[in-house]
This record gives sequence, C-alpha cells and structure tokens, in this order.
Amino acid sequence: MRRIWRLIALPYLWLAVFFGLPFLLVAKLSLSHTALAIPPYAPQLDLSQGLAGLAAFARALSFETYARLVADRLYLSAYLSSLWFAARATVLLLLIGYPMAYGMSRFGPRGRRILLAAVILPFWTSFLIRIYAWIAILKPAGLLNQGLSLIHLPPLALLDSDAGVLIGLTYAYLPFMVLPLYAVLERRDESLVEAALDLGCTPAQAFWRVTFPLSLPGLLAGGLLCFIPMVGEFVIPDLLGGSRTLMLGKTLWTEFFADRDWPAASAVALALLATLALPMAVVQRQQAKLAGEREA
Repeated sequence: MRRIWRLIALPYLWLAVFFGLPFLLVAKLSLSHTALAIPPYAPQLDLSQGLAGLAAFARALSFETYARLVADRLYLSAYLSSLWFAARATVLLLLIGYPMAYGMSRFGPRGRRILLAAVILPFWTSFLIRIYAWIAILKPAGLLNQGLSLIHLPPLALLDSDAGVLIGLTYAYLPFMVLPLYAVLERRDESLVEAALDLGCTPAQAFWRVTFPLSLPGLLAGGLLCFIPMVGEFVIPDLLGGSRTLMLGKTLWTEFFADRDWPAASAVALALLATLALPMAVVQRQQAKLAGEREA
C-alpha cells in the first residue's frame, strides 16, 4: 500500500517543485514593485525579523502592477495581438494539417511509417536554426524572391511582416497539429464509413458525418497544443516579424531584460496563464463529453 501511495505522490511532488513553487514566485513578483536594487524589485522577505518581518512583507504587496497593466494600452494591444496571431495560425495549421493527417492514415503500414518519419524529421534539427533558415528564404534577396524573379513575378516583402510571422508559426507547429490528428484518424473504424456508404451517403457526406466527428478529439488536442505555446511565442515574432510585431512573448522579454521591470513581466505572464486556462478547461470538458458519448 505504501508503494502505491509513493507512486501516486511522485507526480504531485514533481508538479509542486517544478510548477507550484515557480508559480508562487512569479505570483509574488507580480504583487511587488520595481526598485533600484539587486534583484530589481521590492519588498523582499526578511525572516530574521520573525513574524514582524512577515507582516511587513505582506503589507507591502499590492495589486498596483495589475492596475498599471489594465491602464496601459500597450499590454492590452500585445495581448490581443498574440491571441489574433495564434488564432489565425491555428486555423492555417488545421487547413494544412488535417489533409496531411488524413492522407497519412489512408496509406499502408510501410507508407505510414515513412510519412510519420517525414513529419517528425524537422525535430532532429535545432528550432533556432530552422527559423534562421526562413530568414534566408523570406528576405528581399532570399530564395523565394529569386525563384519569383525567374518566372517574372514581382518580389514579395514577407520578412519583418505579419505574413512572415504566420509562415514561421505554421511551419514550426505543423507537426503538433498533424500528429494528434493522425493518431485519431489512424485508429478509426473503416467499417463505419463503409456502412455510411452502403446506406446511401456520398463519400463527402460519409466524411463529414462519420470521419470528421470521430477526429474531433485529435483536432481539439492539436489545436490546444498549437494555440497555447503560440500565444507566448518569442523567437518567431522577434526574428521574422521585426520590431513592429507586437506579441506578449516579446513584451515579456523586454520587461525582464531591457526595462528590468520584473513585476510587470510577472503580471503579464500570470494574465496569459489565466487566459490559456480557459480554453484548456473547455477542451478537457469537451473531451470528457465525447468520451461519455462513446461509452454510452
């Protein structure tokens, strides 16, 4: 019995150490205020004063940073821009990734293994190197515009633009959309589609009435895996979007390392976490609902 409790306690201990404690530290920072000190925030807990020091520390904490975030339109603009970029990229990933996953699931075992390896292959290369490669492709004198000039088409200004950011996000997160969808579509029961065809459905109707509903868990999982990290993405907007691209990841980096406003950066991070918890809860509820319907 003790061994079972130890096994159960290990995941919770891991979460407490590597999520709970960092979360509490960030929450404490968000209730602090900037100071010309090292580290650049106050108050700091002085345990040598005992309960008096703890009481003074608690009194010095405030929600002033959160009020500043609400009043400053820069943070709201970065927040909404991040959601808009992530939403558009998620839709693009769905439009590209679903046909890919569906096509992979239609191949035989050997073909599936080859295509699955092709999807995973980019992970063998450094993420940063792959994004730098897109700079060489999208820059004004890059490979894309050189190819366009050969067929007498005008050049495209994609680097340092919103389009460049969307291209980078779609490329970087495509495997995270394809793999969950493929895992669901590969396990679907083909006899259900055959039954729909025998009952008079066209292939398109059979897809929308049978295959697509069965693939919803993979679609929701892929959308969640892509949307959440894209909202806080820093590298892609910084390298492909330039200084004009406003996203929360860049805002966090600027507050931490350039402005050294750690309380503001922590408050932004917690606001982002609270926002992303909502779609996670919705997706989890939807998956539980789908599982209950399948069991029924």
